[in-house]
Amino acid sequence: MVLLGTCVLLIWGGLWYRAFQVQVVRGPELQAMAARQHKAAEFERGMRGEIFDRQGRLLAKSTGIQSVYVRPLELEDPEAAAPVLAAALEMPVSQVRTLLGRPQNFIWLSRQISDRNARNIVNAGLRGVYLTEESARFYPHGHLAGQVLGFVGLDGEGLEGVEKAYEEILAGRKATFVAQRDASGRRMYLDAQGREEDLRGRNVTLTLDAQIQFFAEEALAASVKSFNGKTGMALVVHVPTGDILAMANYPFFNPNMPRQNAEQWRNRILSDALEPGSTLKAMLMAAALEERVITNDTVYYCEEGRWRLTGVNIRDVKGRGWLPANKILRYSSNICSAKIGLDLGATRYHDYLRKMGFGERSGLPLLGENPGLLRPPRSWYPVDLAAVSFGQGMSANALQMARAYLVLANRGVMHPLRLVRDPEQDVAPISVVFREEVARTVMRMLQEVVEEDGTGTQARIPGVIGAGKTGTAQKATAAGRYGDRYVASFAGFYPGDQPEYFIYVVVDEPHPQHYGGVVAAPAVRDIGLRSLAYAGKLPEGNVFAAHDVDQDHIQGLAVRDLRVERGNLDRHAVSSDGDGAAKEFALPDGLPDALSGVFELGKDVVPNVTGLSVRRAVERLRGYGVLPEVEGGGGVVSRQAPEPGQPWPPQERRLTLWLEVS
Repeated sequence: MVLLGTCVLLIWGGLWYRAFQVQVVRGPELQAMAARQHKAAEFERGMRGEIFDRQGRLLAKSTGIQSVYVRPLELEDPEAAAPVLAAALEMPVSQVRTLLGRPQNFIWLSRQISDRNARNIVNAGLRGVYLTEESARFYPHGHLAGQVLGFVGLDGEGLEGVEKAYEEILAGRKATFVAQRDASGRRMYLDAQGREEDLRGRNVTLTLDAQIQFFAEEALAASVKSFNGKTGMALVVHVPTGDILAMANYPFFNPNMPRQNAEQWRNRILSDALEPGSTLKAMLMAAALEERVITNDTVYYCEEGRWRLTGVNIRDVKGRGWLPANKILRYSSNICSAKIGLDLGATRYHDYLRKMGFGERSGLPLLGENPGLLRPPRSWYPVDLAAVSFGQGMSANALQMARAYLVLANRGVMHPLRLVRDPEQDVAPISVVFREEVARTVMRMLQEVVEEDGTGTQARIPGVIGAGKTGTAQKATAAGRYGDRYVASFAGFYPGDQPEYFIYVVVDEPHPQHYGGVVAAPAVRDIGLRSLAYAGKLPEGNVFAAHDVDQDHIQGLAVRDLRVERGNLDRHAVSSDGDGAAKEFALPDGLPDALSGVFELGKDVVPNVTGLSVRRAVERLRGYGVLPEVEGGGGVVSRQAPEPGQPWPPQERRLTLWLEVS
């Protein structure tokens, strides 16, 4: 009994000693080790904010998507797991083996995988392989304003465009919380301590209008392709406010596929500073009028198209004699513009160019803007001053050209450009550059360029006064001399007497035609026409009178009640009469294609959306207050019910679209 009692006491004492050692001596150390095993600090990032256009249309949003990672130390048999994972993720087995062979405890196997691949991973049931939800950026309109929006990387960080410029606002906030796990590492619960109520990033609303952006991109692409251009850009600005409504670049860039050619990421409207050519002559006229060097009637001799200045030949496209100032701008005489610049002087002309914003960035929040080149006047020789007078020997980006032209449209007052509405963009103070009468005089000259026999007649819109200026600038070669490549441009206003829209189109290296009045002016007209129709600002009445449309077919119809359906109805138009009934009539061959698809059908009649892409069909039907039901898996509308031209059902407007692959 004594021996047994002694053994029990020794064992009991040993247990107490061990307990004392574990609980007291090593207690803090073991407690910390247990906490590291069963509890871990984890991070949660809120969803990235969304980007909208001025009408509330969604341009960019984030969605949840699965990614798969591996903890190699937990894998029971990496060699056997490699082919299973490769098949589940549709990856090469060799690539998976290489990843699993890394000496790390955490390895990304594949980021942002498809739902099908995620199901394959779950079904595989491999220990040590985990799925986690990440945020993927989605741009529902594809390449629409792609260079403006930019894109984000795999880690959700903005890398280009608005996404990068507004990273701090758009990015979701990060919170730290404690996760308790079981012996297998599975999460058991979340401790609410340290978590924030709202981790989402803030939304950003742009001044862009997605519909006008679409008009600009379509017209720009058509112009570049028609004249074999290298690249192109189009800018649309709301004149009264300075809001940028469209900023188009061609070739297009789809931010859903950012790994395509990095050259397409560039927003050329910001980054490309080109010689503006004759579009700068309007600024010369305004400066000379402001300094009273000339009046509207001052005449200059144009040397019959050829003039030699200090050993350099200056030419005009067409030889002319004496011209008053307004016709110098109308016919775009380089020689007479050079003479006006010489009379104005380098210092005064340079000062006005600086006041209009040339040689400095526009102040937009986007990164990578090229400030252009405007040398100090002390370095200008007479031939340099002459060259700058007709837009060569200096460079400017499209934003600088827009800001300068808006000075003329806003009666001599400079207003800043805006790209972002919410959060409100910081803007520069307003400044006065020209007297109001000077700005009005130059605007009348610009109207003559389009509405009289000037160089911009292809920018005319029947029934709407237009104003603008053509530009054709030679490009310098690598040797520093001017070669046989050109930049064609046109800067236009609609309406010209009370400007609502400023539109600037540039096509780089068009051929065989290279004149701005031929290459860029029609694109400006198309954008202006469709934008005015979209905003309901086309004049009431018959805009087709100049094209000899049969008046019996459209008698009493307002322009907004007519939709031209090019292609869909073989150059026929469908209109609604006063009773809401539909009728069809042929259009003449002389009707310009620019008028196609810009006028709305009467709201009481079902519109025709067959042959359109899904996105364009939905955009058109939105104006009727209709969200269509979609059947099929294609991208083009092949059939619709109710049929086009039928009255809408009296109870509820419903429309079903059948799709087919284009």
